[in-house]
Amino acid sequence: MSEQPWRPTKAQLLAAQGKTLPDIIAPDLKVLFAGINPGLYTAAIQHHFGRPGNRFWPTLHAAGFTPRVLSPFEEDELIALGYGITNVVARATAAADELEPHEFVAGGKKLLAKLKKYRPKVLAILGVGAYRAAFDRRKAQVGPQDETIGETRLWVLPNPSGLNAHYQAARLAEVFAELRRGIR
Repeated sequence: MSEQPWRPTKAQLLAAQGKTLPDIIAPDLKVLFAGINPGLYTAAIQHHFGRPGNRFWPTLHAAGFTPRVLSPFEEDELIALGYGITNVVARATAAADELEPHEFVAGGKKLLAKLKKYRPKVLAILGVGAYRAAFDRRKAQVGPQDETIGETRLWVLPNPSGLNAHYQAARLAEVFAELRRGIR
């Protein structure tokens, strides 16, 4: 795993409030992973799932998506493997609970436009609450969804944040691996 070149200062973290970061995206991906929204650390360093301790990168490896644990600074390597990253809501916040319901709805509409343009095989939303709010699916559960958007299958995965105590690392990897095995 590559070393992180620097850590943002408190001032840089505060300045990251409301910032966005570019998607890691290309046409015809196997999976487009959609986080809820960037945290301040991620926005400050401008790399997805950038906070040390975020379990996204180790989980991708443990689930068999990547040949090794990638660093957030190596996120562009995902494209060659057939994967990409976006967010339901682009605006960075200190915590996802700072987001308003209308932001999820607007984010869902933006995701629909990305799906039409880039046509990934699967959209994997990392957080059942974000999926429920963005697509008005109040009873959605983790796992494959019954609906598709065009040819894109929808899948809900647990949020890989270390704050998600419902899923320990091994279980998180199992759930991500179910998606990897389900890609056709």
